[in-house]
Amino acid sequence: MMAKKNTQIIPVPAHHPDVFVSEFRGVRSLHLASAVNSDVSCAPIQGSMRLAVPDQIELEYVQQMNLWMLFNMQPRHIVQLGLGAAALTKFCYRYFPEAQVTAVDLNPKVIAMCREQFKLPEDDERLRVIEMDAFDFVRNPTRRGKIDVIQVDLYDAEAEGPVLDSPEFYQACADCLSDEGMLTVNLFANDQQRAKNIAAMQACFEVVVWLPEVHDANVVAIGFKSAPEVDFELLYQRAAILRVNYKLQAPIWVNGLKAWMQSE
Repeated sequence: MMAKKNTQIIPVPAHHPDVFVSEFRGVRSLHLASAVNSDVSCAPIQGSMRLAVPDQIELEYVQQMNLWMLFNMQPRHIVQLGLGAAALTKFCYRYFPEAQVTAVDLNPKVIAMCREQFKLPEDDERLRVIEMDAFDFVRNPTRRGKIDVIQVDLYDAEAEGPVLDSPEFYQACADCLSDEGMLTVNLFANDQQRAKNIAAMQACFEVVVWLPEVHDANVVAIGFKSAPEVDFELLYQRAAILRVNYKLQAPIWVNGLKAWMQSE
C-alpha cells in the first residue's frame, strides 16, 4: 500500500464517503474514506496522477482499460462509469478530439476533487461529467445504440468488488453500445466475484476476454458486442503505435490476448 502524505479531507454528506488525496514521490492519489475503517492511511487508492505528466495514465490497470484502442481508434462517444481520479476521462478528452466524452459518478465530491486536484477540465461541447447513478445512466432507453466505448471502474470505499455486477447491469451497458461497441471493466475482486462478473458479461456480449492480473488483484476484461476479427500481426503493429504515441504498454496487452486465446 502506498504511503500517504499531505492528506486533504473534504467533508461530504452522510450518504457519500469522504474524499481525500495523498501525495508520494510525485504521484497524487485519490481515496474514499471508509465507514468501516476510520484509518485513512489504509484506504484503497481509487486513482492516481503523476504531477509532472498529469494527462498520462499512471496506473497499469487503468492503462489497460484502453484495451479497446487496439480495435477502434475513431470512437464517436466514450463513456466512463466511475470517475476515479479522472485519468481515463482526461486521456480520452485529450487524445480523441472528435469524440464526445461522458463521465458518470454518483459522488459530487469526487467530481469536485477531480477538478480541484486532478486537472479535470470543465464541461464543454465535448465533455460532460454527470452526477448520477451509473445503473440509471445505462438504463435510459434514449442511450441505446449510441455509445462506442464504455469503461467501467465502479468501487465504493471498501473496494471489495464492483458495486454493479449483475447481468441486468451488463445487459444495460450492452444495450447502450453501438453494433461494434466495446466495454472494458476493472475487476478488482476475489476469484468468486471475478467469475460472477465474467459470467454476467458473457451472457450479454458475444466475446469476453480478460488480461492477466496486475497490481494486487486488478484484472481488466473487455466485452465485444460483436466478435472482432483478430490479426495478431496487425494488433502488434497498432500496439507499437500506442506505446510510442500514447505511452501505453499496449504490446503487453496483445501478449495477454494471445495467451488467453491459446489457453481456450
